[in-house]
Amino acid sequence: MYSFVRPILFQLDPERAHDLTLSQLATISRSPWMTRQLHSCFGAKVPSLSVECMGLEFPHPVGLAAGLDKSARALPALAALGFSGVEMGTVTPKPQPGNDKPRMFRLPEDEAIINRMGFNSGGVDEFVQNLTRPEIPVVAGINIGKNASTEIADAHFDYVSAMQRVYASADYITVNISSPNTKSLRDLQNEAFLDELLGHLMAARAKCEKVHKRRVPIALKVAPDLSGDEIETIAELVVSHQFDAIIATNTTVSRPDSLRSVHATEMGGLSGAPVKSMATECIRRFYPLLNGKVQIIGVGGIKSVDDAWEKLLAGADYLQLYTQFIYQGPVMIREIVSGLSKRVADQGFDDLPSAMHALRAK
Repeated sequence: MYSFVRPILFQLDPERAHDLTLSQLATISRSPWMTRQLHSCFGAKVPSLSVECMGLEFPHPVGLAAGLDKSARALPALAALGFSGVEMGTVTPKPQPGNDKPRMFRLPEDEAIINRMGFNSGGVDEFVQNLTRPEIPVVAGINIGKNASTEIADAHFDYVSAMQRVYASADYITVNISSPNTKSLRDLQNEAFLDELLGHLMAARAKCEKVHKRRVPIALKVAPDLSGDEIETIAELVVSHQFDAIIATNTTVSRPDSLRSVHATEMGGLSGAPVKSMATECIRRFYPLLNGKVQIIGVGGIKSVDDAWEKLLAGADYLQLYTQFIYQGPVMIREIVSGLSKRVADQGFDDLPSAMHALRAK
């Protein structure tokens, strides 16, 4: 089905194709009957391969990364496609248009995308109003960011405000400090800013937990461009502040020499196949530093079961797709989960966590 639709979508401007696809998914999401039909075609065919991450139970280890559904319009349809978790956002406290267009570019020769969206967002109030829980079980993550007009020194006000507003709707919350498309945002990965930000967020969560009588896990999304010292600092801080997960990684500002597309020099964050090795290496370096105290969600360039298996062996507890989902369509969810299930069985294990625990120790 997607092999027929994709050539049509790829004739359109990338952002126009994105908006059209999301509008169709939003329409399906408003119809329980259409959502069930979509699930029978895709989601129902994805096998079970349960994993635990951040204290949450996922029916299998493949979820959707943030960026596709920024306004929480299509959670039921995305769950029906087969994702075990859907991370929505990035959402900012106040509405903002993002950066000037064009701001999204396909690199088909490289199986990649460059974007400089800049947290285009309808704001947190619209986001919460849009969010509808589907009939199909799915873990709902919400990715929060700061408004472009907010100074870095005041960024914690935006993150705390957004957290407080989405807390009741989220199964987990991701703090995005690693997009390259908001001025100075990645400065928040530096020790002085990050220590203060994480402290404010944990204090805010403690208050929200008392009000809502539930503990919502918090993840920190980081860049693949970190130095070894930066990785060590971030690992130390997320452990000391008792964050639940690191999401490794966001897009890269680097441009590998292997890129062939005419759009390779566009400004923005590069995602897709060229980021695979960088993201995996980032996971591999975080894993011993976090020492099981903070879990890892692996993202970046996953297009096959081999890529997924590699990230899991490197230390990821859960996986997310985005760019390769655009290139391959929903069938890849089933293919990856089925492939992982077969590898677990071939290695003589009953479940994925047991397999990873044993194989990483070798």
